[in-house]
Amino acid sequence: MSRRLSIESAVATGRGDDGTTGLLFTSDRIAKDDPRAEACGTVDEAVAALGLVRADLALREQYGVLAPGLVDLADVVLRIQRELFVVGAELATPLSERGKLRDGETKVSPEMIDGLEAILATVEARIEMPREFVVPGETRASAAMELARTVTRRAERRAVSLARDGKLDGSLVIPYLNRLADLLWVLARAEEQAEAHASMPARVRGREPGG
Repeated sequence: MSRRLSIESAVATGRGDDGTTGLLFTSDRIAKDDPRAEACGTVDEAVAALGLVRADLALREQYGVLAPGLVDLADVVLRIQRELFVVGAELATPLSERGKLRDGETKVSPEMIDGLEAILATVEARIEMPREFVVPGETRASAAMELARTVTRRAERRAVSLARDGKLDGSLVIPYLNRLADLLWVLARAEEQAEAHASMPARVRGREPGG
């Protein structure tokens, strides 16, 4: 007869073996497929996708092939990753405990949204904006940025579902995620252009008459 070994682990506590997960500021637990858990998990995915961007930039910097226009991008991405932890904390807090949230630490603040808009305006001013839909994949970092963007949009949709059920009253999570997805799209274009790559248009252009 096989016997399960008992190994102590700070990570594998076993508390989630029943399919539940904990929330912040309370001992209550919810199902891992609960809409709130889904929203938190999707934000976590966005953080991980952005990690691919930073890893690629760090590798190119290590080998001395990082384009000058991308020197500050890793810092911007890290800032966004850290802010997404704030988003996750707010999403993981039940409505009854929202009074315990702190702006910029466990709750999205107006300043966080203003910060995204400031970056967006700065980047938009220095790139050429495509005039149609683009196909991701011109560079590894821009493709990872696009992945993070689509995951962020899914997180936004999950947050909208929570708000519709009255579980995000007074929250700025949805505006933050909406603005972030816009910014990630622009950052992907900036990354491509810094590497002298043109965005791939989604539409196949026909040949010019007489061509």
